[in-house]
Amino acid sequence: MIFRLPGPCRRLCGRQTADTLRATRPTNGGEAVSHVDPAYDRVDRPTLLLDGNRTRANIDRMAAVARRAGARFRPHFKTHQSAEVGEWFRAAGVSSITVSSVEMGEYFADAGWRDIMLSVPLNVRQLPAIDALAARVALGLLVDSQAAVSALARSVRHEATVWIDIDTGDHRTGVSADDVESIRALAGAIRAADRLRLAGLHVHDGQTYSARTVDEVESIYRRTVRTTGTIRERLVEDGHAPLEVSIGDTPTCSIVSDLSDVDEIRPGTFVTNDLVQYRIGACREADIALALACPVVSKNGARREIVIYGGAVHLSKDRICGPAGETIYGQAVLLADRGWGDLRPESVIARISQEVSVVRADEELFESTSIGDLVGILPVHACLTIAAMGVFRTLDGRRITTMAADHACVRRLPAA
Repeated sequence: MIFRLPGPCRRLCGRQTADTLRATRPTNGGEAVSHVDPAYDRVDRPTLLLDGNRTRANIDRMAAVARRAGARFRPHFKTHQSAEVGEWFRAAGVSSITVSSVEMGEYFADAGWRDIMLSVPLNVRQLPAIDALAARVALGLLVDSQAAVSALARSVRHEATVWIDIDTGDHRTGVSADDVESIRALAGAIRAADRLRLAGLHVHDGQTYSARTVDEVESIYRRTVRTTGTIRERLVEDGHAPLEVSIGDTPTCSIVSDLSDVDEIRPGTFVTNDLVQYRIGACREADIALALACPVVSKNGARREIVIYGGAVHLSKDRICGPAGETIYGQAVLLADRGWGDLRPESVIARISQEVSVVRADEELFESTSIGDLVGILPVHACLTIAAMGVFRTLDGRRITTMAADHACVRRLPAA
């Protein structure tokens, strides 16, 4: 199904909205409300539910993909951002990870990870912190300019591995894959720096998120393999040691049947998946491991709409297009003991504001839901929803924190 994503997303920080373990059951006019499953009767605000079994199965599945391809599995931890969830990867044999900020690298270094790639363009204002991190871990860095290489060469005192970021069509960052001469010049500058080692070519095929079919995702991957293969051959001719190719988008890593032409994969969203991955065909509905439990605060029978406490500060404003071109900010599910039910195609978030959202509901959902009940929402974009919430509640009631909560970037939970 065709979908569109919005422009650059704004990370929402400074907000904590996990469940509290209050003993009072939600009420409506003094009476106990119906349809609140006992497993969730202490949830009184937007709460991010994590299905641990599905998450672990997603991790094991992607680890198997990497093994079949003979590729290094370096998952991107920007999706879950949790030291505890990170341990689930370690149990699957993972020893190398990817992060999206220096602070995230520090957080996971504190958690014992020792091989970390910082998969964003080099921020030269953070060179002291980057150098300090390089003293603690085997650190991989991206460059796409001579200015970045020069700044690194002048400033770092510890060895770092460097990857040349290649733009194969996403047009976000990287040297254009067509500009082979600039890539060769960057490789030469890295080789001339005392404490830098050129590891290879870094690619993020973000254009797969706009793909309309599985075949289109496969085609994007094949073009990337051909392009990076040509660049790699030229660099070897220039006297560089054999270089690796690292790719990193969930659609490619989930859909392409044979990834043996690359040396490393760095998917991230696969760990929980979301509506975007489901619409692309990168996962099944049963692979989505995340739902936001939201209290119902209002109903409108004339419009058959349900208003939930759960808005942009919880879900973000990322969106997909429905079959008629309508904008969808999330899809509803009914919560059940230890999980949730099937997607309800006609029950979607049609409008979203800061704290609340309007769900256009199918008849069954509307009639069976009362004010004070909980409705589950599967998010469009898991990464931003997790970053906004900061805390997971597992289906057995445990609390798992993320980097944001552990660093006190969000409000603390009230005492249990």
